[in-house]
Amino acid sequence: MTETAISIRRSGGRGVEGMRPVRIELGPMKFADGSAVIEMGDTRVLVAATLENKVPPFLVGTDKGWVTAEYAMLPAATPSRSRREVTQGKPSGRSSEIQRLIGRSLRAVLDLKALSEHTLTVDCDVLQADGGTRTAAITGAYVAAGQALARALLQGDLARWPFIGQVAAISVGIVDGTALLDLDAPEDQSAEVDMNVVATATGEIVEIQGTGEQRSFRRDEMDRLVDLAFLGITELVKNQNAALAPILAALDEAGDRGLRKPVLPKDEKDLWGRP
Repeated sequence: MTETAISIRRSGGRGVEGMRPVRIELGPMKFADGSAVIEMGDTRVLVAATLENKVPPFLVGTDKGWVTAEYAMLPAATPSRSRREVTQGKPSGRSSEIQRLIGRSLRAVLDLKALSEHTLTVDCDVLQADGGTRTAAITGAYVAAGQALARALLQGDLARWPFIGQVAAISVGIVDGTALLDLDAPEDQSAEVDMNVVATATGEIVEIQGTGEQRSFRRDEMDRLVDLAFLGITELVKNQNAALAPILAALDEAGDRGLRKPVLPKDEKDLWGRP
């Protein structure tokens, strides 16, 4: 379903179902286990994923891993400089809420048993903000995590592939009475209804954050927004797959992901042979 009456002009001349140009670069960081830069229009987010051989105290001895995230916006990411949150001693309420959302989104598509008492930490730093930073962070986090976990699997640090699904996220909203996909900053600031949708590649909803910023909204409007979001997530999944193609090819070449075993140390007598 496409709406014909559009009372607003969108960046790049796109229609109501149009997305900003998407670009995902894999592995921009030298020392991270996995990393990605995701661009959605003028929004740019750098994501680094680190896998550590430890878990929070509540998971010690459970043979389960954990996934957590941190989110921050660089001071010059917006038109007016913002203070680094470290100078305030703790993340803002907004940052705390977003990093919990990123963690929940990744845990929804990961088998924590397969992480086997490892913690995957995903750091998301907004380089430039023009709307949709949290959704871009989630979409990029899946790619960075994929690279980190693939490396661990190939090195024998994990016994099997931990991902059981694929996740991405997109913003939608109602501006001047029209439902729009992938809001940029001016659209987000003037939206009557604002919504973020996190979902899997197979069409399962992980989380919906919807707010009537200037008015309440009807069920049919919500359904329209969710339908738009799934159009965007379908495109984002394609971009994720294209970015991860070299990694997935390496896993396929190495053999069955689910059966790969960690490399065990040789017994000392096997190293030296018979006396």
